Amino acid sequence: MGSLGNWLKKVGLSILLAGQVVEHILLRSKLHWRNTKEQMSVVGTESLIITLITASFVGGVFTIQVAKEFINFGAQQAIGGVLAIALTRELSPVLTAVIIAGRVGSAFAAEIGTMKVTEQIDALYMLRTDPVDYLVTPRVLACVIMMPILTILSLLTGMTGGMFICQALYGISNTVFLDSVKNFLSTWDVVTAIIKSCVFGGLIAVIGANWGLTTDGGAKGVGESTTTAVVTALLAIFVFNFGMTWLFFGSMGSAISKSVGL
Repeated sequence: MGSLGNWLKKVGLSILLAGQVVEHILLRSKLHWRNTKEQMSVVGTESLIITLITASFVGGVFTIQVAKEFINFGAQQAIGGVLAIALTRELSPVLTAVIIAGRVGSAFAAEIGTMKVTEQIDALYMLRTDPVDYLVTPRVLACVIMMPILTILSLLTGMTGGMFICQALYGISNTVFLDSVKNFLSTWDVVTAIIKSCVFGGLIAVIGANWGLTTDGGAKGVGESTTTAVVTALLAIFVFNFGMTWLFFGSMGSAISKSVGL
């Protein structure tokens, strides 16, 4: 019960920290752009390769799973569109966020947690530097800016992987595949993917930073904070994804029916 209570307390502190970050960004002009650029490199450039590799295999696997069934029903012209909808609405934003949570969110928690237990955070206060301005806000901005870029690149890579599988294994031409994507996919789908990725990026950064700032207990505490931060970020991603999916698509009609005029 104590562990659950402590976890809920940190979740509450994460919400307060998110409010502080928004306030500092909107109402204060002191943003550490050098730190932000460094964190953008960590979130974006250093995470790009693993994100693209994951996306290419996910697109290929998804295509293998659905292509044979669609071909059996004579609907091979819909494979590209179904893949595009799945990747854009769910797979690309969520899987990219999971990768960033595991790679970057854990690093945020470990780095800031180490600073906390070695009293470097206290040194920032002594220097009249707000840790939220110096440590948290740059990480949140970096994640919110870079996550949509990674998600779009992941989407394009996943589509390329699916198109290659269709051509190589099932003899479906690239023209048929891309026409299907054009008929099924809408601008709103891409917009929602960008919105989701921005929200996921903010969640990952805030949770990782908060668990770092509330670390205690030395090296053991840093390890526990890192693990719990990643688990909490993943849980938040899935919960928020469900809410946003219901909000964005809960009342929409079928994209397949619209594309074939039903």
